[in-house]
Amino acid sequence: MARDPEAIQREIEKTRDQLAESLDALTERAHPKRFVDQGKQQVAAKLEDPKIKYALIGVGAIVALAVLRKLFR
Repeated sequence: MARDPEAIQREIEKTRDQLAESLDALTERAHPKRFVDQGKQQVAAKLEDPKIKYALIGVGAIVALAVLRKLFR
């Protein structure tokens, strides 16, 4: 059974619109700025962990003391 050319054209346009929507969604999901923002959020969340926060403060204090000791020797 032959299909109506107008029906075929409507199907093509519908498929084209769906493809455009899919490409737009993929473009938004793969945008580099989104990856940077996610990375920043993950780092900020890790730094809020008391174990990591206080460990970094301790390491910073030790490095600062080592530098001051080296300067005044």
